[in-house]
Amino acid sequence: MGEEKRRRRKKHGADFKARVALEAIREQRTVNEIAALYEVHPVQVSQWKKQAREGLADLFSSGRVRDEKEDEALRDRLYQEIGQLKVELDWLKKKFRLFGD
Repeated sequence: MGEEKRRRRKKHGADFKARVALEAIREQRTVNEIAALYEVHPVQVSQWKKQAREGLADLFSSGRVRDEKEDEALRDRLYQEIGQLKVELDWLKKKFRLFGD
């Protein structure tokens, strides 16, 4: 028996996916034509088209909200780290007093 050749999955970058999705959104060619042109499966073209349509609204509406959430998460992490460092500093001061005298 011969060895089966396995096809490796192609990993497409964001630019490539965006180009294919925009082509599909324009609807100047069929999904099958676009798939053949870019050598991807038609289902993949449809998925990228759907993701692009769903994500477009976020580009214009929730950018500020997303930034605020990221800022809040960063602030929370920093406050947690400050608290941890304060506890460690207090512990070191206490140990220094015990052994420093």
